[in-house]
Amino acid sequence: MKYMLLIHDDATLSPEDRTPGGKMDQEYGAFTQEIIASKEIVGGDRLHGVETATTVRVRNGKAAFTDGPFVETREHLGGYYIVDVANLDRALELAAKIPSARTGAVEVRPIHEMAVPA
Repeated sequence: MKYMLLIHDDATLSPEDRTPGGKMDQEYGAFTQEIIASKEIVGGDRLHGVETATTVRVRNGKAAFTDGPFVETREHLGGYYIVDVANLDRALELAAKIPSARTGAVEVRPIHEMAVPA
């Protein structure tokens, strides 16, 4: 079954904690290699910062666009993995290994797959 592991980073982390090539970045690399080796990864990406986000809302047929994330929060969506694993227990086990689980949160959600015509 496929699950999405939504990574909610702690927005208060220092720039050193988020530096490419830094300790957390290396931990992410090791985790990613682990799920590549186990053939459980389907996909995933790191997202650009919340300052690049645009939120879209449609009310009464009219679209409104707002710069930034949809809510003020200490945590923000920083990336995701999609994994194909045997069960929820394995998805939770993998989520607990994601470095941001120590400082933020990882939301685990089953994917409701759509049938796409060929």
